[in-house]
Amino acid sequence: MEVVCNDGLKYDKAKEVKEFDDTKAGVKGLVDSGVTKIPRFFIHPLENLPKSSDNDDICLQVPLIDLEGFEDCRRMEIVNKIREASETWGFFQLINHGVPVSVMDEMLEGVRRFHEQPKEVKMEMYSRDCQKLVRFFSNGDLLVTKGAADWRDAIAFDFRDGQLDPETFPKICRKAVSEYMKYIIKLKTILSALLSEALGLSSDYLASMESMETESLVCQFYPPCPEPELTFGASKHSDPSFLTVLLQDHIGGLQVLHRNYWADVPFVQGALVINIGDFIQASYLIWKIHSVGYIY
Repeated sequence: MEVVCNDGLKYDKAKEVKEFDDTKAGVKGLVDSGVTKIPRFFIHPLENLPKSSDNDDICLQVPLIDLEGFEDCRRMEIVNKIREASETWGFFQLINHGVPVSVMDEMLEGVRRFHEQPKEVKMEMYSRDCQKLVRFFSNGDLLVTKGAADWRDAIAFDFRDGQLDPETFPKICRKAVSEYMKYIIKLKTILSALLSEALGLSSDYLASMESMETESLVCQFYPPCPEPELTFGASKHSDPSFLTVLLQDHIGGLQVLHRNYWADVPFVQGALVINIGDFIQASYLIWKIHSVGYIY
């Protein structure tokens, strides 16, 4: 498959992608090899690349919701804030959510330790087989996407049926992942009830749908890029999942689209970013159709 790069030259993208993927070293492997130019399939079209901000004079602040008191006096207030943030932004930051800062910090450190290992260690886990419950890879859709790749590697943990043997985790981050997921599963139950109430439903509605029964943990890593002006760590997208709970480090860089403007999501110590996924929106529409009905 020949494609045209920004320099106007054609190249065999499929061949170069396969050669990169066969190294099983990811973009961190490229960095470690000392590359000064990124492979062409990482270069995004000029019209998609970052430009100088045109909304410097516009104040956009992603909602910050304090979960303290959700079990009693502040529950209705919190539910209302979640409803408003979900409807207007589709995102909000959450504090006092029950996950200790120390657990969050160790999770981030565990991810860094894993990805900074020698490629010979990581490549044993490199796989594009979605049936593997724990796998390391670069760009999940690398071999199928028609667009440019993003400058990132990942290790993914697929907790099907809520179960995954910690012995299958890489030893270097085993304890961190186990502790973090223990708290996230508790938070999932809380958010399921609050989101149900924000939708105007009984608190057990989403749980009864079993929409949040399967957890997946994807730990992204963005190594320093020699040509950052030509690519993205994560390009524009929406999450197809039901709900995303995102742990962001102090480096930042996350943005969300709000009213046709890109708003920065600043790092807040101890906060988690909540993203309302495509599936929960579709589920709500289906519920509305069934409960209200339409006449054609």
